[in-house]
Amino acid sequence: MNYYHVFEENEAVRERMELSLERIEELVKENDAPAPYKDYFEKTAKFILYMKEIKELVETGKLYELSLDKLQNINHAMYEDILPSHYDSSYANPAYSVKHLGEIYGQMLCFLYTEIRGMIVYVHEGRMEEYTILCELFVEIYNLFEQENLPEPKEVKDALYWFISDYSDITVTYRIREALDVSLNFATDIIMKSDLSDLRYLYYYGEYIGRNEIETAKHLMTLPAEKIVSMAATYTEGYRKGFEVAGIDLSKKKTVNVRFPVGFEAVMREAVKQFKEIGLECVIYRAAVNSINKNKNHRIGYTSTPANKQYDYDHKDDNALYLDSNFNERKLGVLRSAYEEYKQLAAVHAGPAVVETFGEVPFVPSYCEEAYHLTKKQEKLSVAYSNESGQIVNEYIPGDERSFTIIAYPLPEIGDNYPELFEEIVKINTLDYELYATIQQKMIEVLDKGDTVEIEGSGDNQTKLTIQLPPLEDLTTQTNFENCVCSSIHSVLRCRRVPYFPA
Repeated sequence: MNYYHVFEENEAVRERMELSLERIEELVKENDAPAPYKDYFEKTAKFILYMKEIKELVETGKLYELSLDKLQNINHAMYEDILPSHYDSSYANPAYSVKHLGEIYGQMLCFLYTEIRGMIVYVHEGRMEEYTILCELFVEIYNLFEQENLPEPKEVKDALYWFISDYSDITVTYRIREALDVSLNFATDIIMKSDLSDLRYLYYYGEYIGRNEIETAKHLMTLPAEKIVSMAATYTEGYRKGFEVAGIDLSKKKTVNVRFPVGFEAVMREAVKQFKEIGLECVIYRAAVNSINKNKNHRIGYTSTPANKQYDYDHKDDNALYLDSNFNERKLGVLRSAYEEYKQLAAVHAGPAVVETFGEVPFVPSYCEEAYHLTKKQEKLSVAYSNESGQIVNEYIPGDERSFTIIAYPLPEIGDNYPELFEEIVKINTLDYELYATIQQKMIEVLDKGDTVEIEGSGDNQTKLTIQLPPLEDLTTQTNFENCVCSSIHSVLRCRRVPYFPA
């Protein structure tokens, strides 16, 4: 299997990459940083050089010749540092980093290492410019620490701040492009070209692969082809019906953003084919790995089960390092320029089609005092950015011209009866659309005549809510509800929180 075409052909970038890697190799041999920073720079440098090895495996195609055991070992090695069993002694852990590197530099060096961990994605996708600029940043920070005296904290912070700000032309612009451009087909190639009966394909993404991904893929292998086709049809037809119900002309659109959990490739392959039959090409991009593009509340894009949810939680506010009004203005300017550059692609983009999961083991995060946290002022800036970026997105992809669909399946970690639960969810998701649209419309007509709606739980569920309904003047033209053709209140609530686009 050949995916080399994703690698950038940029001689200038390759020369810069080689120069910075030479410096990093020298650093490993002769590390002049003082204790306790010596250990940090050595371990981080070794991680960067390991990513160089992975890059070479991908670039030469040798990655796709490796055995399943070897691929699993590589995957474990890439994520070992942040797994729960190792996180307490990882420089990706703000508490550990601050404890061993001090309060002054610990947070910033933890931030740097977390950004560098994004290299896992860059080397798998062949995004050499992003890999290179991180190599250069690491060398720049190391140079500050190898001097006779420790750098001023402001020097380190400024280096990180201007790196994020200056290179937003690359990082933000690419994020917008990958949300719109079908030619960025890294994941699409894996889905459409891989032998899905060979689990090695799971490791070609560079995502963390655990039990959920493996057992999901294995379970889908046991299902008859007609069931896979039916599952995909429910998903794609639900998307098409969404446009029909909303009165939006889908024929004007050419692309749909497909988001899914790794392991569902069998269904997604059929979905890609079915979307094509209704005139839509699939844009498939992964959840962001750099702080400038991350969404603190959602993983927007395809993703696997996190290697460590506490790690994700600890770094959800990493933008506190650099978020200020000037940065907001800078990022909004880049965002608008990116949408202007890709406005033709934006104009024909229809919106997201999302596969979600449920049944995860409940996660209760631990508050990490040493992690970055937004100040009140930064929280206001964050809200302001969300509002203004949303307006930019809506300008290029108008809300009244797009729609979405969402469907959810259980994960293997839900329990030993996973196959049975999965089968029942498939049955629910493939119920007769017309029948339940009619049933729900009858319910809506009755509810629209009421003043309030009372919601009460059953059994151990102690929910008891009373919701005031706005008065309606004309029941023939007005309603308080949308018949979104979901088969349960659970589905309705989930679809209400789908973020449309990365911004």
